Amino acid sequence: MSLTLYPLGDYIQLLQRKNLQLEFSGAPLTREVSLVSCDSRQVVPGTLFICKGAHFKVEFLQSAKEQGAFAYLSEKRYDQVDLPCILVSDVRLAMALLADFYYNHPSAKLGVVGITGTKGKSSTAYYLKYIFDEYLAAKGQPASGVISSIETYDGVEKFESHLTTPEPLDLERHFANGVATGMRYLTMEVSSQALKYDRVKNVEFAAAVFLNIGMDHISPIEHPDFEDYFASKLRIFSQAAAACVNLDCDHADRVLEAARKSCPRMITFSQKDPSATIFGSQVRKVGGDILFRVKTPRYSREFRLTMPGLFNVQNALAALAVCEAVGVPEQYAFAGLMKARVPGRMEVYANADEKVTVIVDYAHNRLSFETLFQSVREEYPGRRIVTVFGCPGYKAYDRRKDLGEISGQYSDLVILTEEDAGEEPVEEICRDIAQYVEQGGCDYSIVPDRGEAVRQAVMGCQVPTVILLTGKGAETRQKRGIEYIDCPSDVDYAKEYLHEYDVQHGMDGMSKVRALLDVLPLLRRYEGRTIVIKYGGSALDAASTDTILEDAAALQSVGVRVILVHGGGKEISALLERLQVETHFENGYRVTDQTVLETAEMALSARVNKSIVAALDRIGAKACGISGRDGGLITARQKDKALGLVGTITKVDPRVLRTLLEGGFLPVVSPVSRGEDGGALNCNADDAARAVAEAVGADKLIFLTDTDGILVDSHNQSTRIAKMDVSRAKELMDSGLIAGGMIPKTLNCIHAVEHGVGSVTVLDGRMEHAILLEAISEKSLGTTMEKKR
Repeated sequence: MSLTLYPLGDYIQLLQRKNLQLEFSGAPLTREVSLVSCDSRQVVPGTLFICKGAHFKVEFLQSAKEQGAFAYLSEKRYDQVDLPCILVSDVRLAMALLADFYYNHPSAKLGVVGITGTKGKSSTAYYLKYIFDEYLAAKGQPASGVISSIETYDGVEKFESHLTTPEPLDLERHFANGVATGMRYLTMEVSSQALKYDRVKNVEFAAAVFLNIGMDHISPIEHPDFEDYFASKLRIFSQAAAACVNLDCDHADRVLEAARKSCPRMITFSQKDPSATIFGSQVRKVGGDILFRVKTPRYSREFRLTMPGLFNVQNALAALAVCEAVGVPEQYAFAGLMKARVPGRMEVYANADEKVTVIVDYAHNRLSFETLFQSVREEYPGRRIVTVFGCPGYKAYDRRKDLGEISGQYSDLVILTEEDAGEEPVEEICRDIAQYVEQGGCDYSIVPDRGEAVRQAVMGCQVPTVILLTGKGAETRQKRGIEYIDCPSDVDYAKEYLHEYDVQHGMDGMSKVRALLDVLPLLRRYEGRTIVIKYGGSALDAASTDTILEDAAALQSVGVRVILVHGGGKEISALLERLQVETHFENGYRVTDQTVLETAEMALSARVNKSIVAALDRIGAKACGISGRDGGLITARQKDKALGLVGTITKVDPRVLRTLLEGGFLPVVSPVSRGEDGGALNCNADDAARAVAEAVGADKLIFLTDTDGILVDSHNQSTRIAKMDVSRAKELMDSGLIAGGMIPKTLNCIHAVEHGVGSVTVLDGRMEHAILLEAISEKSLGTTMEKKR
């Protein structure tokens, strides 16, 4: 980044204006400050060094001097080090002011949104990041930034966060990085500690969000009482252009009063008060999604969250309030909220038969615990609840009582374990919590090792159970002693032990596949059905190639009528290169002259087709290879003269396929087709598979691809849509949520279902035994489309 550097005298004048400087002598006031730092490891010549923190040692200052620091700022003198000293009355406040000054007041050039509250800060921050990114992408601008307890991204740096709100020098550097990279918005969590101790002093917030307030962070090293905690949070409004306030939170009147005193603009949000600027209502679950209606001064429409947790509607309303404040259009808010995922927040995992459900969430205080348990009871009625958690060492002592009482009230079993114990023994913390769990009449155990605690919770399930792993979320570090130790996240533990549970109970997918390959008669219920499989692209190249053919052979062996339609673009390209034939693409299609067509036919109908037939023969399948030209199977017309001999399919004559199927053969079809003039045309393999499936009246069409299915966000595999009907698919395309490379696949699915195919599944062909796993699974492993659900 490029910064305007100022002489030391300008820094002194700033401190004097704020009545912070007590004494100064010795250093040249005209010397330019090249860096302001409190970390001796980062010092360069010309640094103004800041001495701060309870654990500061004079050795740090000596090291800074040796690295080139020419003056230091502190609340006390260190006479052991011969260096000019700027003595101040409040080093925390001074550091915030100097950091902002050194980085040229970057928050004024960046739309910074600050979020505070006892719970929901991270989720709201991520909701806003998704919304902002949708809006900015449409305008061709860089993605937005985020500073949260989960992750920090400023356009230059991206890493797992260690503090909810960074120290001022780090914070202002992130702002400056954002400005340097052309970032328009940055969303950040603002903790009560950051507000109390001036970490965000001089930050200009385009909008400040107040989510809620509850008892938390009350301890000798945090806030002495609730009033101090509450008053600290209210300070956020003094630096904001707009206030976004939750009318449903406790003490809302006091929050509104503080906001009105400081902010020129007020946006309110509520699920209870229709007079709120942003009013949410009609909240309901539809499948795995949460739908709710929103009324604002600009629009009234329905929104959809695909992230679990009914309580997340409140966080979504907060994000919409910010959109109202900064002017983000509703369509981007809709798309962003639908795509939004928050690492370690309401992440739901289940074993194969969904008997055991694990929810990973960051809930770590009374308010978030109450909200989480109420939501779980509503969404999983009648299920046994097991809760795994701990509390941090030597702070937030009230949590031990609060979380113990609430978990004891709602859980059937509580397992107490490690959670950033620091220098306090884990067992002592757990025993402290246990007395309150026991008062609720709940069984508990103490398992200091967090991984083992999760394992016992999962492996001990005999009845349908929801396991709550709280307090750590996606974090991959534990504080032990004075250091942080790398460790698996709760998400890692959940996945590992759910898999172990399935293996132990004979339910893991691969065990099922191996068993079914041994006892194929169990698949006889599929006898007589017709399945068309489109096989090509990454699926044809992947290590799972043999298992796909094994699956096809297994289905054929139990009387399923299987047709394989294959592509082979990479094989065509490789053969053209060997023959030194130049080729190029336009709009995704290979421009095809006669030489290219002959090469394509050689690659597809001779090499790829025959290799698949030979592989099927080796595993005992009765296969026959044909091309679209054979028997007049596929007829096509020229798609576009500019593309040459590329075809659009106009007709499929299924008689040759029916003859082969009735003879017990597995047809393997190359998409090279017959032109209307009797010549050959090269056709898209997806289109050929769809047309063949329609012509034979297939019960099922499977597209093997290189993604998990049809994704709402093509960059995020977790946004896979498991099942949908035609109307839902069209709605998603119309809204722009299915876009890019997902559109052709979706259109083929819609066309097939509307023209008589029973169902269409888009499946990751890289997965071993993908077809059989899909056949035996109780839930779709990819995306399945039917005419009407």
